[in-house]
Amino acid sequence: MISLPSGARIGLACGATDLRHGFDGLAALIQTQLSEDPFSGQLFVFRGRRGDRIKLLWWDGDGLCLFCKRLESGRFVWPQAVTGTVHLSPAQLSIAGRDRLAAATTHPSATTRGLRDTIKALVS
Repeated sequence: MISLPSGARIGLACGATDLRHGFDGLAALIQTQLSEDPFSGQLFVFRGRRGDRIKLLWWDGDGLCLFCKRLESGRFVWPQAVTGTVHLSPAQLSIAGRDRLAAATTHPSATTRGLRDTIKALVS
């Protein structure tokens, strides 16, 4: 189980990210494009161009942790901004509506799997 400190923030990187990047590439993007510190303990979330994949990068105090998720159907709904970061606290994430961070599915019978559920499982 992974638990973020109570004051940790969650940053959603707006726009599409090249998810071929690994630890070092995503950390460099955080520093250069988002002007943030990847070693701050903040959780950074990136979405791929197609919208069906996300990567989460987090410094846990010992090293960088990289988590990935791929949806079998549908895509993650993301903020409309093209650049920058949208910041959330774990509390904001837990009460965020599915319409903001949910996985939009093309099949009504498919189970909705959202970004909120993914991150909530990591931080609880």
